Formats: sequence, structure tokens, C-alpha cells
Amino acid sequence: MTFSHTVPVHGLANLAKPAFKDVDKFISRENLANRIRQKLSPAEWLTNYWKGKVEQDRDYFWYRKTFRAPARRDVVLLKINKAQFGTAVWLNGRKLGEYAGCFTASYTPLDQAIRWGEENTLVVRIGAHPAVLPDSYPTGSDFEKIKWTPGIYDRVSLIYCDNPAIETLQIAPRIATGEVVVQTRVKNHSAAPATASLAHTVKTWKGGKKVAAGAPETLSLQAGEEMVLTQTIKIPGAHLWSPEDPFLYVVESSTGGDSVTTRFGMREFRFDAATKRAYLNGKVYYLRGSNITLHRFLEDPLCRDLPWRDDWVRKLLGDLPKKMHWNYFRFCIGPVPDRWLDICDEEGLLIQNEFFVWTGGTGWYRGYSRRHDADEMIRQYQDWMRDNWNHPSVAVWDANNETKDAIFGAKIIPAVRSLDLSERPWENSYNAPAGPNDPVEHHPYLMQSGHRGKLTFSMTNLETMDSKPPKGALPSDTNPPLINEYGWLWLNRDGSPTLLTENVYAQLLGTNATARERLDLYAYLLGAKTEFWRAHRQYAGVIHFVYLTCSYPGVYTADHFADVTALKLDPAFADYMGEAFKPLGVYINFFQPTLKAGTTREFTMMLVNDEDRRLPVRLALSLETPKGKIVARTGQEFSLPALSNGTVNLRLAIPNVTGKHTLKASAQSLGQGRVPATLSRRWVTVENPK
Repeated sequence: MTFSHTVPVHGLANLAKPAFKDVDKFISRENLANRIRQKLSPAEWLTNYWKGKVEQDRDYFWYRKTFRAPARRDVVLLKINKAQFGTAVWLNGRKLGEYAGCFTASYTPLDQAIRWGEENTLVVRIGAHPAVLPDSYPTGSDFEKIKWTPGIYDRVSLIYCDNPAIETLQIAPRIATGEVVVQTRVKNHSAAPATASLAHTVKTWKGGKKVAAGAPETLSLQAGEEMVLTQTIKIPGAHLWSPEDPFLYVVESSTGGDSVTTRFGMREFRFDAATKRAYLNGKVYYLRGSNITLHRFLEDPLCRDLPWRDDWVRKLLGDLPKKMHWNYFRFCIGPVPDRWLDICDEEGLLIQNEFFVWTGGTGWYRGYSRRHDADEMIRQYQDWMRDNWNHPSVAVWDANNETKDAIFGAKIIPAVRSLDLSERPWENSYNAPAGPNDPVEHHPYLMQSGHRGKLTFSMTNLETMDSKPPKGALPSDTNPPLINEYGWLWLNRDGSPTLLTENVYAQLLGTNATARERLDLYAYLLGAKTEFWRAHRQYAGVIHFVYLTCSYPGVYTADHFADVTALKLDPAFADYMGEAFKPLGVYINFFQPTLKAGTTREFTMMLVNDEDRRLPVRLALSLETPKGKIVARTGQEFSLPALSNGTVNLRLAIPNVTGKHTLKASAQSLGQGRVPATLSRRWVTVENPK
């Protein structure tokens, strides 16, 4: 076999030099359903296209790497954190194992073929497209993903140790008692009995200060035996983790033969059906944020090696979310490299971690639901939890996206839920929730009607619209609801409409609008919708769609970056959505296009306080010219209780002016120094009364 290309690991095969032809040419069954299901009979579609359409002349890519092994150890494992689509491993010409998972870590023992103290040749084979794996296995399902690029897209490591080896370790905080539960699975890989002592030491991540230690436990294992040990360790004066204060600890664990260091945060997160709220560390916590569909971004022409550049990822997940006042993200339809979650832990983001399944609702396959191998799904969900359960940023397990399939609530979630000692909530999209306090998702795409037909929604509808989910919109009316998608206003980064919004913008602005006019309107409308959903407090969180995805001709959705390489947001989006997501929120319940000069009108404003303290607030309402000159103003001061919302009515005299103006509400928190006010704005034209 000739290896004439080089490629970074971690990365994707489209980064190879020289480049491979048609490296990501594959049309998934879901995308085919979007394209052709109206043209084919169910039997024809199922028979000819169920596995997707391969548009390249290969089924596999092969990676080769040489390494020098150290002196003999008892155990040696190859860990591949994530690779798609499926992996197989050879060492020195001997095949040692296969793994079907595309989103989870594989561990392959190398002891049967390794040459200790010598050079070794490792070969890893991955699938070139999803169709190489059984069609009932999860390989990623997405109706709007166009390119499917293979690659080893997460870290690869060789693990050397002696017996007994630490197989897995899980840390679960108990903040009420200031303790952590440490569950350790150890294994004796040798053919003889082994005796050891298991010890845990807790230190601060920064500074390495020792804060606690567990009592050592003596282990006696027979040949090949596994053992699970659970210990509770008291942490005096435990420092809690939160997005506002992401304090981290580490546990150093050792058996004498093996040692691992595991990072964690003292935090608990849950939802409550009685209040329909999220709780962080025992207190109500309102969720504000966005979505990342990384596996769509991987097909973006500008993606290249960005997801594996630490500075780029840290700005994406740290600097920008803080500026946008976001504390919660959904990693939607596709996992991220482990380093992303490390950074979320450090920067302070709560993550709804979604497994890569989007198969749609009833009828999306003309009555044919996707066939699942339940046992394989359960195995992979177990591995997915194992890989992620020590991250304090991972707050919610999300079983799937916009899917109606009983397998998740009936088999998969019940089979794996108890593995998580932190008892995180589960989200099950359009299926019935698996637990009484689990969240349910709502996707109120108010302008979806404009996709192919007449746009039936107007922003003026918000003035009288019931903000509660419509009857039947949620799979449960008693579980806490969460908006984690809304808008239906997507534009490409250049301001051109996507496939889903061409007809929407034609009706909103006509066909002669400029890109800048569309981008400005997008930001304005999205900001107003965000204000509306937050102001009425019917949801535990408001999560916008979408912060990062792909953008090029032919895509369905797109993100908000003017320059994704430099991570510069479109200025209008950063302005309007940055205001709409501030913890002190304000909303003007007014969307009429005109005001009458020389009249006085009462305006209703709604405010929210996401902070856990009472805020003295100065509320002002003004009418301003396009250049910012104030032509009318009124206001009042009041106190807004902690974690509350309220309504204020103010009367404003409209002067004898005409033309385009901005109606602006400004909510200024008092007594906190120079904290910028929160703004809500409405575009209006002032007309002379007839």
C-alpha cells in the first residue's frame, strides 16, 4: 500500500496534501428525502436510496503512523477520541480491532502486536462515507447537511500503564453536603492476580492546592477481573462552578500501576416541572444562548483547520458569548472535539449536548421511519456519556433533534440514564419526555409560512399574541419548556437568502433590496422576537438558531459572521441581539409601522431581571431621529425584584415631526457603576394626521 498524502490528526480528510478528488461527495438518505421524496414512490425510494448516494470511487481512507514504544508495560491502548465513519486498527500488520462509533472514543489494546523498545507501524482505516457502516447504525442524520467529510477529528493517544488499570472514572458533585462521589472502574489485564491500593487526591485546577483526599482502598483482583469502586470525598469550603465563576478542581487517582487526572466542577443542574424553570446550584437560572452545528460548519469552504485551533475556539466559545450575554449553548446534530468542552468548562458555558440524530417526524420518509439497531444505539450512547460526564459544562443530555421515534423513550434513555451519577436531565425533542422534570423543546418558527407560500405572520401579531406554546406544540404540557430554535430568517454571510428564506425576504423587502438592508432587517426582527420570548417568561430558556454553521450557495440555514475566520459578527446582529440577551431585558410591545404627529400615545414595556438580586432601574422611552437626536422623552424609576419580570406603561407625546424615527426604550440599572443601559428599538415613520 502506498501512502502518498499527508493529513493533520486531528482534522478531516479534505485537509490532505495533495488533495483527494471528491473527498466528501455523499448524499445522505435524509438529504435525498428532502430532494426527491416528492418524486418517487415510497418503495422506490426505500429500495434504491435508503443508504444514501455515494458519489466517489472509494469506501475507505487509510492512515499510517510510526512510533517508538517504550520499555515493556503491562497495558498499552490506542485511544481515538472520535473518527468518522468507523475505525479499524492494525499494528505491525496485525489487525487488532474495529469500532463503529462516529461520535465517541474507541480503545484498542495493542499488547498482542507491539514491539517494546522498537519502532512500530500503526495503520488506522476509516470509512470514506457513512454508507460503509450498517444502515441501522448511527452515522449522523441531517436533512440539510450536504457534504460528509471523513477524518480522525479528535485527539489520538497511546496509553501505557501497569496493572491494575483505571478503565473509567466518574465524578459527581453533591453541593448540599460539599462532597463528590468518585466512581472508578479498574481492571487487572494480566493473567495473574493483582493487589493494589486505590487513592484519590483533590486539588484546585489552577495552582494545584490540595484540598481533600479519599481514604486509600485496597484492591485484590483475579486475572482479567474488573471492579467498580465508589467513594465519597468531602471538600471543605467547596467553590461552586457557574458560567459567571467557572472554578475547577482536579482529582488525581492512582492504583500504583496506573494514574489519571480528571477535571471537574462543583455544580448541579436540573429542571423543575412545578416551576418550569432551570436550576443551577439550587437557584433559578434563566438560560440565554444559541446553537452550534459544528458538523455543518465542517463542510464550509472557510472551515479548513479552524475547529482545531485553540485560539479560534476559545474566542468562539469564550470571548464572543460573554459579549453576547449567552450562558447556554446547544451543540446541535453532531458532537464537538473534546477540547471544545474543555474550553467550555474553563470559560463558563452550559451545554445541551445532542447526539447526532435528526430523522424527522411522522411522514418525513413517506411513512417509513428510520430503522434502528437498538443495542448498537445503546452501546454508543453509553460511550458518549462516558466520554462527557465529567465536564461541568455538559448540563443536559439531548437524545435527538426534531425526531419522532418511540425507541428513545422506550429503550435508549431508560437503558443509559442511571449511568450518570450527576443525574443530568434528558431532552427527547418531539417525543414524550423520559422523566417528569425533563425539559421539552419548542421551535416557534413564526415566519416558516413564507418558505413556499404566503407569509401569514406579521410582527404586529406579537402585540396580542399569547406567548404560551400553542396547544399540541409540545410533547408535554407539564414539563419545563425550552425554546432552542426560532427565527426562520436565515441569510448567508454575504446577505443573500438561503434556500429556506428566499421567498420570505421577497415578501418582506421585495426583490430589489440590498444585502445590507436584508442583514439589518434580519438583526432587527430577530432581536425583537428574542425580547418577546424572554419578556413573557413562559420558557426556562431562549436559545437562538444558529451561531455557527455553514454558509455557501445552496445551504438551508446560515450563521451571523461577517468574517468567520476572524470571528467577526455582522455588526447589526451583534448590536440588536447583544441588547436582546442582556440579563436586564426590555421589550417594547409595539410593532405598528407609523405614529401620528401631534398625538399622545401610551406604550407598554416589559422588563426581565435574570439576576438573583433586586435591581433599581431607570426606564426611559424616547423618539429619536436617524441621527440620534431626541425629539420626545419620558421615563420613571422603580425597583425590579430578583429573577422577575414586570410591565410598565408610559405615555409619550409625539411632536409635530415627520419621517423615519426610532422608538427607543432604555433600561438602566442603577447603583452598579457605569453599566450600559439595555435598549429595545422599533423602526417607525411619523406621519401627519389625516
